[in-house]
Amino acid sequence: MLDWDSLRFFSAFARKGSLALAARSLGVEHATVARRIATLEASLKLKLVDRRGRFYELTDDGRRVCEYAAQMESASLALKRFAAGEDNRIEGEVILSAPPAYLGYFVARRLGLLRQRHPLLELKLVGAKSTGSLARKETDIAITFVKPHEQNVVAKNLGSLQFSFYGSAFYLTSHTANEHEFIGYDRSMKDSEQQQWILNHLNGRKLAVTSNDLRIQALAATSHAGLVLLPDFLGKEYGLSKVLMESKPLDLPVWLAFHEDLRNSSKIRAVLDFVIEGRAELIEM
Repeated sequence: MLDWDSLRFFSAFARKGSLALAARSLGVEHATVARRIATLEASLKLKLVDRRGRFYELTDDGRRVCEYAAQMESASLALKRFAAGEDNRIEGEVILSAPPAYLGYFVARRLGLLRQRHPLLELKLVGAKSTGSLARKETDIAITFVKPHEQNVVAKNLGSLQFSFYGSAFYLTSHTANEHEFIGYDRSMKDSEQQQWILNHLNGRKLAVTSNDLRIQALAATSHAGLVLLPDFLGKEYGLSKVLMESKPLDLPVWLAFHEDLRNSSKIRAVLDFVIEGRAELIEM
């Protein structure tokens, strides 16, 4: 008989590439993952990994089994989404991920309204710089600045956010343009469009302050530490002054995405409508 649970552990190892990362994703010890892989090998009578100490590498049979495991995992998640989609009750958990600043401004500050409408809904908010997998149900709904390209994912464009340089009134009056210093992202965001836009406007100058959190950057600007690239809603929230530049501001598209298997889920639709309402409110301001 096929050991289904051990197949799940093996699939996590194949996807993550190491025992440690697989164990972390599953919330177990790495020895448990190793033991489950051995159990699956005995069940299938196949050698799935080459063992070199604590380093495991997939064999040809392991790669083939990995393909079957991925198909089975996909079918299992599709079944769960189908079951959730058939439920018309607006209750239970919905996972919503988005960049932290966006999640705070457009979702968290309006949550009282959603709770009044649907008191049995349990919303899990995940502030994330990158989008969790919608196909593997790491998140149910994602707000992102990059259009998701996972298969069977529905993505709706919510317009765009305009980013401009902002500084405190004191900083702007006490420094000339040539004296301006800049606040930006750390290496974890080096490939983001925002960071690349900042670097292209430094004119050879270095970043004076870096952080992976946009609200920390905004707070640094309020203390007169330099200019920061912010979406206009954050510049306004922190009372900062926009810097007029010859070049056009940065415009980033905003995408709202979910898996198509959840299209008929009432609880997913309730959260989608709530997010879209929040975005519409900002456009009207």
